[in-house]
Amino acid sequence: MLALYNQNFTPANVTFMLKGLRMTVVIAVLAAVISMAAGTVLALVRTYASGPWKWLGGLVAAYTEFFRCTPNLLWILWIYFTVKGNKTVVSVFAISLFTSAVMAEIFRGGLNAIPKGQFEAAKSQGFGFGKTLWYIVLPQMYKKVIPALLSQVITVIKDTSFLKMVDVAEFMRNCGVVMGSIYDIRGMLMLFAFEALCYFIICFTLSCVVRAYQKTIVTA
Repeated sequence: MLALYNQNFTPANVTFMLKGLRMTVVIAVLAAVISMAAGTVLALVRTYASGPWKWLGGLVAAYTEFFRCTPNLLWILWIYFTVKGNKTVVSVFAISLFTSAVMAEIFRGGLNAIPKGQFEAAKSQGFGFGKTLWYIVLPQMYKKVIPALLSQVITVIKDTSFLKMVDVAEFMRNCGVVMGSIYDIRGMLMLFAFEALCYFIICFTLSCVVRAYQKTIVTA
């Protein structure tokens, strides 16, 4: 077993796989940040667009429903074969396109949970609509959606594995390259266990950090 471990997990193989893991983290972080920003804008438009801008709310609703009801892998493949450019940038764009729709629904749920009286109270204190959103509504919204937001960020991290299908040098793809030189079932199972362990460490650590943050909010 030790010989098998040494044969498969050579310094070169481990370094190669960890480079893929670094790429996975970079793509996931960029996609999550972009999706949260875009999702916030989409949620605000869908929730508060009215009057001559009401059509924008309908457009956002169509966007979110369309992407939420189709597979993420489909859009990764479609974007990869239609958009030319740096693979990392294209990958971030493809994942963000889908995840923004999911984030928009998460944030919309948070906005709908905020009492309408908040706007009236803010207006009585001289706050305009923009300042009310920035200083009062959005901070409350983000606190309310932390559990759902964490769940989606973890999903983004795992969804980067789809990029293996378009030969982006992320973690699963690089592990697949290493697996091409393994010809026994025990070696493959060890590699699968290594992949699962790496994903678990990242996602569980993220979960623990958010839980600790939530406790500080409760005790503050």
